[in-house]
Amino acid sequence: MEDLSRYYTLLRDPARRKIIEVLGEQGKIGFKELRENLRLGVGTVYYHLDMLSDFLVQDKQRKYRLNDRGRLLYKSLKGGSLPPTLDIGEAFSHRLGRWLFLSPIFMRTTQPVRLLPVSIFILVFGAVGSALANLDPMLFFYFPFTAYEFETVAILFLFNWIGLFLFSDLLVYLLYRRVGGDLQLLTCLGIASFPLAIFPYIYMLVPYDVARYIQLPLQIWSLLLLSSAFCFGKGLRLDKSIVVSLTIIYLNVIILIILGRFP
Repeated sequence: MEDLSRYYTLLRDPARRKIIEVLGEQGKIGFKELRENLRLGVGTVYYHLDMLSDFLVQDKQRKYRLNDRGRLLYKSLKGGSLPPTLDIGEAFSHRLGRWLFLSPIFMRTTQPVRLLPVSIFILVFGAVGSALANLDPMLFFYFPFTAYEFETVAILFLFNWIGLFLFSDLLVYLLYRRVGGDLQLLTCLGIASFPLAIFPYIYMLVPYDVARYIQLPLQIWSLLLLSSAFCFGKGLRLDKSIVVSLTIIYLNVIILIILGRFP
């Protein structure tokens, strides 16, 4: 069998281990039944299934079962070749990556109602900050000295992120045929706006020449969080999530060029 160290990230997650065990014991299972068994959100279950795609297949009834590699992995798990839990020390780079993508927080969005107020607060915080700083928000970008009134700037900030939710939901469906998990995605997107929500307050505290250089790393961080939001909200693998995120920011730039905001 292939060196299982390659699958460290896959196997250390208890939900993915349980999927392998359930399929190994039951032979095949539908998505709804699997979700009820795991007691996880739609996006989270899709995410784990996507991560395990090398070990699974779907039949004509769209039920999941293990392929040859999956059955070999299941036998290793049950035969004691692998421990019941992987108590392997996590490298510093892995811990850093988890917090860079805020994975521990996004994992809690499986019950989105709990974190939805936090998500809404972040969006309102960013909207008020944009208005106070007199910045013109354009999703991933800010432009100084807006001509809009306070209320208009705040509404524009919220409109940008609500529009992002609607567009990304459609884009994920068109590209990957993923449906459901909308409330979880909305919650995740609010959290992903955090870096850009705090920028207006930084802008008011430091000189403009300093603030504009701070904006770039915050944009990059927000782009990473956006990718993480699609992972947890829609169950996409990170490589697929990054495709969606890059598509969105490219369209953001194109719209700004059309509007004459970029030279």
